[in-house]
Amino acid sequence: MTDHAKSNFFIGSNGIRAGWRLLIFFALILPLGYGAGLMIDRIIGPSQDRATPAHGAIMMAIYLIALLIATWIMTRIEGRTFADYGLPWRRAFGKPFWQGAGISFTSLVALLLVLRFAGVYSFGPLALHGIDILKFGAAWTIPIFIAALLEDFLYRGYLLFTLTTGIGFWTSAVITSLLMGGIHYFNPGGHGLGPVAATLYCLVTCLVIRRTGDLWMAMGIHAAWGWGVVFFFGLPSSGFPGSGHLLNGSMHGSIWLTGGEFGIEAGVPNLILLSLWGVLFFLWLRGVKYPNPAAVPDPRQQSAAFQNALRTFAPEV
Repeated sequence: MTDHAKSNFFIGSNGIRAGWRLLIFFALILPLGYGAGLMIDRIIGPSQDRATPAHGAIMMAIYLIALLIATWIMTRIEGRTFADYGLPWRRAFGKPFWQGAGISFTSLVALLLVLRFAGVYSFGPLALHGIDILKFGAAWTIPIFIAALLEDFLYRGYLLFTLTTGIGFWTSAVITSLLMGGIHYFNPGGHGLGPVAATLYCLVTCLVIRRTGDLWMAMGIHAAWGWGVVFFFGLPSSGFPGSGHLLNGSMHGSIWLTGGEFGIEAGVPNLILLSLWGVLFFLWLRGVKYPNPAAVPDPRQQSAAFQNALRTFAPEV
């Protein structure tokens, strides 16, 4: 194979071809994720309750570290940064994050009020009192934020960016959304509308990323929703309940309204809410800001970055 043919085979208009980059990424993330699972079993134990803030934080943090390590290696190989993949640390917890959080929590309250008036939801009595409210409220912010960062960056970080450079944004958004929805099929109660809701949610947040340029507003939406569902209202989130919640909320009625074991995300009212979110973000957020054109360098520059990375991780090359 000539040098020119090799260049065409490995290098395209966006640098190292997206397919090769994804293969390298999966070759990294799969063993790292497996190792993270073994570590979690050693620390927490495979049969222990993982619905507490502490156990949730440990589990999510270990998986997140594995994801960040794999992505960091890809930054070295590609000559890019985490910001190129949608995670600029300098924009952390800025205005977009809190806008997303406010919209999300307000929408959750509105959805539960609708379900309350429909007679299928009860807010229930307080489950916590005094200092315990502040203690558990603060404690739950940690695993829920880490979980939002982990899930959002897993599906809409490196994976979304790399697919976008190969096949375009919206095709990539559909693929990653279907992947996220498919994974939710294996959650408790995931055989109903839960995977559909997860797919639609992912598509809506892909629109948010497209219009804002990064993941921070999407993470605000995700984190506030999870905190509200698990801690504030005491309901299962995507099939997983949590202990130490403010209210003893309960569902009692048609699974099409309540979502059943999966939680309110799998109810028809939530699918309507997600559709309204899509309209809101489409009309409110203007312009296309993702991906950043500067993150798609000359392929010759990226080829040089790849060679430098090889020398870093394998000096004999």
